[in-house]
Amino acid sequence: MWQWLSVLGAVLILAAFALSQTGRADREDRLYNLLNLVGSAILAVIAIREVQAGFIILEGVWAVLSLYALIRFRPQRP
Repeated sequence: MWQWLSVLGAVLILAAFALSQTGRADREDRLYNLLNLVGSAILAVIAIREVQAGFIILEGVWAVLSLYALIRFRPQRP
């Protein structure tokens, strides 16, 4: 089960990257940041479970920065 979750996390991050590289999303795009947040959070949990310090740092920071972007670039209400 954990292997499937790690694949899902990687696919979500790669989907965000693909959207960015093809010009379909930028760093302010809500979907881009949501895909990064969920994907990196999944991988961070797995890294914590497996006690992989480097990946805990990488995915933890990735998730925090994605959450920050979601908050910072959220749509403004009129």
